[in-house]
Amino acid sequence: MSETHRKIIRYEAGQPLAADDHIAIEQPLEIRLRNRSLSVTMRTPGHDNGLAAGFLLGEGLVNSKDDILSIDPCAFDREGNVINVKPSPSLKIDFEKLTRHVFASSSCGVCGKASIDAIHHLFPPINSDLKITAAAILSLPEKLRAAQPTFDQTGGLHAAALFDQSGNFLISREDIGRHNAVDKVLGWALLQNHLPLSQHILLVSGRASFEIMQKALAARIAIVAAISAPSSLAIDFAEESDQTLVGFLRPGRMNIYSHGHRIRFD
Repeated sequence: MSETHRKIIRYEAGQPLAADDHIAIEQPLEIRLRNRSLSVTMRTPGHDNGLAAGFLLGEGLVNSKDDILSIDPCAFDREGNVINVKPSPSLKIDFEKLTRHVFASSSCGVCGKASIDAIHHLFPPINSDLKITAAAILSLPEKLRAAQPTFDQTGGLHAAALFDQSGNFLISREDIGRHNAVDKVLGWALLQNHLPLSQHILLVSGRASFEIMQKALAARIAIVAAISAPSSLAIDFAEESDQTLVGFLRPGRMNIYSHGHRIRFD
């Protein structure tokens, strides 16, 4: 269940009115690997397997579906908020190299050139010949908006979507956390054996952050677009990673912040 209802007072046209409102659910999810706790993230319940797989992909701990034997809820947790990933026995895991603890948010004090260099030891820059027309890029927000059913009810969720090189919609996920929405999309791609995504475009409903660019790089996504603004570090990261970064993608307009050679204006 991704939403609930609350009784509210809605003030409109100068009058307070009793109303029933749709509210996006927020609950914690603990992600475990070999029964070892890795992360607790606030998320909207649903597609938790994809969220866990996308998280592990972004951390460089798994690279393909074959690296994961199973993803199961922990029996001791009756609320469904603890999930354990059982990796392949042959998979070597260095728990000390987890980046989430270092690159946790845009306010992280150590983020910068050194951080970007460290991530590129895990994920080299993109090598993709992907090209897409400006018209196709401009058509993406409307397609994403049509795939946000819970947002229609609550107005309180972020979304991420994946498109092919022609701008055709493939998959979207909603979550109260924008990074979680991206994890769910990339986790779906991993579990469906669709990696690498070098011929795909990722669109996010909010802003483009450093961490979102990192996740896209892990999945080998060459073009990332955002409805809102990118951060300065996201732009730096995109430049270093040979990723095309588009921001303020609105009807009839957009800003291209890096590697615009992948967008055709004919």
